[in-house]
This record gives sequence, C-alpha cells and structure tokens, in this order.
Amino acid sequence: MFKPIELFIGLRYTRSRHKNNFISFISLASMLGILFGVLVLILVLSVMNGFEKEFRDRILSMVSHVTVSGTEGKLSDWRTELQKLQEIPGVEGAAPFIKKQVMIAANNQVRGALIQGILPEKQKLVGDVNKHVVDGDLSELAPRSYKIALGIDLAQQLGVYPGDKVTVITTQVKVTPAGMIPRTKRFTVAAVYRMNMGQYDASTAFIGMRDASKLFRTRKDVTGIRLKLEDLYKAPQLAQQLQQQLGKGYKVDDWGSENKSLFQVMKTERLVMSFILFLIVLVAVFNLVSTLVMAVNEKQADIAILRTQGISAQQVKKIFMVQGTIIGLAGAVIGAILGVILAHNIDPVMAAIENLFHIQILPKDLIYTGTDSRLPSHVKWIQVIAIATGAFVLAVLATLYPASRAAKIQPAESLRYE
Repeated sequence: MFKPIELFIGLRYTRSRHKNNFISFISLASMLGILFGVLVLILVLSVMNGFEKEFRDRILSMVSHVTVSGTEGKLSDWRTELQKLQEIPGVEGAAPFIKKQVMIAANNQVRGALIQGILPEKQKLVGDVNKHVVDGDLSELAPRSYKIALGIDLAQQLGVYPGDKVTVITTQVKVTPAGMIPRTKRFTVAAVYRMNMGQYDASTAFIGMRDASKLFRTRKDVTGIRLKLEDLYKAPQLAQQLQQQLGKGYKVDDWGSENKSLFQVMKTERLVMSFILFLIVLVAVFNLVSTLVMAVNEKQADIAILRTQGISAQQVKKIFMVQGTIIGLAGAVIGAILGVILAHNIDPVMAAIENLFHIQILPKDLIYTGTDSRLPSHVKWIQVIAIATGAFVLAVLATLYPASRAAKIQPAESLRYE
C-alpha cells in the first residue's frame, strides 16, 4: 500500500469531489485567495521597488554617494583632497563642484535655481546626468564657453532651447556709479536634461566649473567634492569614517541623509501597502479554516471507520493537515510564479488592458526611463520567497484547529446513527 497512509488519504480527500458542492467551492476560493494575495503582493512590491530604484538612481545622478564639503561652504586645497579621496578603497570616482543659488532670466521670465559648476569629464565619474540629456550636449560646458545646461521644466518656464541666451543673476553685488547692483552674466543654453523629478527639473542648472569660479569669484576654491562608491549601501559607513578622519573643518554627507525624508516616506508606504495586501492572504486563510471544519463534519463517518481499522488520532490529524497544506502550497507557489511573470511584464499587461477597455490607467509621462517603459518594476527574490513562505506557513497553521477537531472524533458516537 502507498506509504505514508496519512499522505495517501489526504491526497485522495483533496482530489475527490465533495458531496457538498459548497465545500468544494470554498476550497477553491481559499486557494484562489492565497494565490491572488501572493500575486498582488509580489506585483505591487515589485513596482514600488522599481519606483524607489528609479528615484534613487536619479537622485544619485545629482548628489552622488558621498559629498565632502567645507563647513564654511568652501574647500581651498581641493586638488590635494581629491587625490586622497580617490585613493580610498571602495571609491570609484571623485569630482569637485561649485554650488550656489541664483536667479535665471529669459524672455521676461525670472526663476530661482541651484546652479552647479562642474568639470564635465569628472562629472561622468560620479553621476550620469549626461544620460538624461534630451537635447544638446553636456560636454559643451567647456572653460570660458559660458554655456549652461537646464532642467527641462526650468527651460520650458523660461521659454528657451539649446542655442538661446539666458541671464544668470547672482546674490553677489558690484559697485557702480549708479549704486550696488547684482552681478550678472549671459550664458548660452547648451543642453536640456530631464530627471523627471520636480525639484531637479524645475530648479537646477549646470555650468563649467571655471565659469562658475569667475562668476562667483571663488578663485581656486570649490564648494565640495563628490564621491561615487563601488557599493552605494556602504555610503553611511564611509561618510562616518571620513568625518572622523577629516575633522571639524569638513562636513561629510551621504546620499541617504540628504534625502532621508523621501526614502522614509517610500519605506513607510511600502510597509503599509504590504500590510493591507497581506490581509487578502489572511482572509483566504480564514476561508481555509472554514473549509476544513466543514470537511471534517462531512467526513465524520469516514474518520470513525478509519479509527476502527486501527488508524490513530494523530494520523487522522495529519490527514486533514495534508489537505490544507496542499491548498496553501498550491496557492503560494502558483501565486508566486504568476506574480513574478506579471512583474517582469507589467508594461505589456497594462497596455493590453488599456487597449481592451479603451481607457488610460496611467499617464504616458508618469515616469521617464529613457525607454518605452512607463511603469518600472524590480523583483527582489528575497521578497518573493518571504511572501510565498509566509502564505504557506499561515496555511499550515490554519489546518491545526480543524485537524485537531478531527482527531477528537469518537468512532462510537459518529457511527451510532449511520
């Protein structure tokens, strides 16, 4: 005979048609509930992971992994510091920058902006703003060229395109016979970039570092040095070490601390969504408990006969645990597989739904990724395993009460009226 007997009978009960079709329906509903709960949880978390990764990559294009600056807003002997920082293990690249608040005017429009003086050849080592250029070329920010790159929203607000002129107005003043007036300089728009993040597209600009030095009269000083690490998640640790080594005259920040509130909000949203969606799995688990309780009531005579033939109460308990475990396992595994497949193909699925019902669920410019993708998705296998395992464990736990109830059935009482 097939061994073990508990598994054999449990499988037979799972495959057999119940006399009560309602029990069969509830069994199917329980399995589908676990399946869809796991599927939706994996899909939603993958999309949220995709957005977080996209935003993190865009932020790092502007702020880099670690930033070393002076407490007074300037670094004097920056070339020596740059050489030292480049030699630190784990540092891929380093680049100096000058950063100031300015006003930019064109076509009778004036907008505030954070302007950054950079060395284009060095900037490529610590960021990838050049990958987000939609018009023009960032390499044109050569010394004494007085060219500028603008965020796309800022360029649109000013009504300018590559080749047009803008006026940069600084907070510094110069003395003239007419009195003190702000320092200004005409720049030619060389490039327009699109980060698809409001604070960068509408309020940032880049110029060559030598032009920035002349404009702001910083002489040979810079605002700070940006570092790119081999492992961005080691940035907090390295920033702390550098702060201790460099001392009080320096300020060291990492990408996480500079954008702490944004990533904290995204983390909180992910936790809340995970909890809400996991309730779907819990509902399915409660349905599984109901299913097994009704199955136990229906099989009382069978249980009594099995007991009279020598099967122990513990074996009866295992029979119904097998039945519930199979339902939970099928729901968790199939849900995980379908969730991963959908997460990897979310864009064509969304497009098919929109075409089928002639609706637009998501705006076409929801997020600019440089490709045709509108909805970024990033599957983390540890999350998939955790979700599927959690759903399966809950399903197994849900079998304990009905199985214990089945084990307590007395053969004499159950067969009295049969």
